[in-house]
Amino acid sequence: MEGSCNFLWREWELGMTAIPVLNTSVKDEKELCTLSGSKFSDRGTAFTNSLRACSRNKDLQRGIKIHENILKRGLLKECSDALITMYAKCSELKSAQDLLNKYGSRDVITWTSMIAGYNRAGKSEDALNCFECMQNKGIPANAVTYACVLKACASIGASEKGEEIHNLILQQDLLIDDRVLGNALVDMYAKCGDFSKAQDVLQNLPFRDVVSWSALIAGYAKEGQAEQALKCFHRMQHEGIRPNAVTYACILKAYAALGALHEGEKIHDVVKNQELLQNNVELGTALVDMYAKCGALSKAKCVFDSLLHRDVVCWNALIVGYTHDGQGEQALDCFKRMKHDGITPNATTYACILKACASIGACDEGQKIHDEIERQGLLEVDIMVGNALVDMYAKCGKLSKAQEVLHQLPFRDVVSWNALITGFAQGGLGEQALSCFEKMQSEGISPDAVSFLCILNVCSHLGLVDKGYEYFVNMTTKYGIIPNSECFTCIIDLFGRAGHLEKAVQLIQEMPVFDRSANWIALLSASHKWGDIKVGRLAYEQAAQVDKMHGPAVLLMANMYSSAEGEINKRNKIKPWKELGIRTQVSKVSVPR
Repeated sequence: MEGSCNFLWREWELGMTAIPVLNTSVKDEKELCTLSGSKFSDRGTAFTNSLRACSRNKDLQRGIKIHENILKRGLLKECSDALITMYAKCSELKSAQDLLNKYGSRDVITWTSMIAGYNRAGKSEDALNCFECMQNKGIPANAVTYACVLKACASIGASEKGEEIHNLILQQDLLIDDRVLGNALVDMYAKCGDFSKAQDVLQNLPFRDVVSWSALIAGYAKEGQAEQALKCFHRMQHEGIRPNAVTYACILKAYAALGALHEGEKIHDVVKNQELLQNNVELGTALVDMYAKCGALSKAKCVFDSLLHRDVVCWNALIVGYTHDGQGEQALDCFKRMKHDGITPNATTYACILKACASIGACDEGQKIHDEIERQGLLEVDIMVGNALVDMYAKCGKLSKAQEVLHQLPFRDVVSWNALITGFAQGGLGEQALSCFEKMQSEGISPDAVSFLCILNVCSHLGLVDKGYEYFVNMTTKYGIIPNSECFTCIIDLFGRAGHLEKAVQLIQEMPVFDRSANWIALLSASHKWGDIKVGRLAYEQAAQVDKMHGPAVLLMANMYSSAEGEINKRNKIKPWKELGIRTQVSKVSVPR
């Protein structure tokens, strides 16, 4: 979870601001003039100390005024480090970088402030570039610098760079007495998915605390390894370390993934008893999410309504819950309430609410949301939202609009095309679906298993045996995709519809070990269509091995015998119905073809 190490980073941020600062408060221009006339003015010390106060208080406007006075007094060179740090901590990164480029710095705190500033702005690549520049200039890093760089590595999955930093830390023996740095290492490896190294670092730390364990638990929970997250949770408690709100939020995520409602309710009771829900949006959101994913939406709504503070992530948890539960109307109501409460939807909100619109055919509402998205310029930067729009229009039957949106997207992927291909296929427009499939490949986008499943269905319904089989073969030979049981069922249905029953039998017998009952039933249906009792008998017997009283199989076979003439029965040496366990009194039934 994103918040799993907010506590960790607050620790080192406090460390960075714990620099001796004069009790200087800059209130107005007059006081600035007083500062410049002080006995420190020749060295810029007074200005430097005031800038440190601005850094600590994130007071950008006062910092800018000080900068102006520094320029007037010609003290920029003496105060450049403090100015860079102030701008970096106030998130004015361009000004900070410009000063650093112009005046340079030999101060590790200045460079570390820049790296941390880039991290806060979500510019991890820039943070790593800044660190590399610092190294090239021969400026030795300290523990706080390394913690910042590890955070950047964690955020973009740069495990190799993180491992380099780990080696530097070991060479300098920094882990011996720096708890925060050790925790940052665990967090980096966990977020990069290298859990064996994360475990090794954790076990070798001279001391482990709730932050160490929470970092590892959060990593497992994020990667969907819920069982491992729970094992760590129990080991942590066995060591006598008490979980905190972050730990519980991670564990709730694990229980949500497992659908373990009862266990999640126990955690809910614990956090209520410890009064951890007060003013803790992340923990409240984790509870809402857990209940929603476990299908307990009334409880999710109850927790949601009880929270004092709700952010966009919290609202999203409830909207996603309603959408996944098929309650599209409730999801839309929740979306409207969210906006009424002044919460601005994000890309996740829009993607989810468009899915809700698609599920209930609310195209008019979807169009309004489309207009909102365009006003915010989200289509230009978020492919997830664009794909959701294409899917919404396609599922609402507005295929020309879906196609229009798809071609307007600045970038398209296989999900974008699949939404349109599926829309055409479900709308009975097989030729258009095939055309889209070819266009997708001409753009250099490789189809996935979903693409092939859809296109094989199209070929089956259009009777395109050769083309369908070519696609089926290409799945493996050209794209390296192993067909799943659904794809096999499609191609068998394709052969069956076209009357190539022997080919279908051969394919079933050669396919990997799946539950083949659906394939045999598809073949039995085709045998019924073509009146091939021999193949039908084989298909029935194979299906009956899985379920002897398989209803559809029994009825299909009964119909075949009822419609077959006695001489055909005799010629094919078919055994009486009763030997198949089918009663002779079974009436004809209509079987879908």
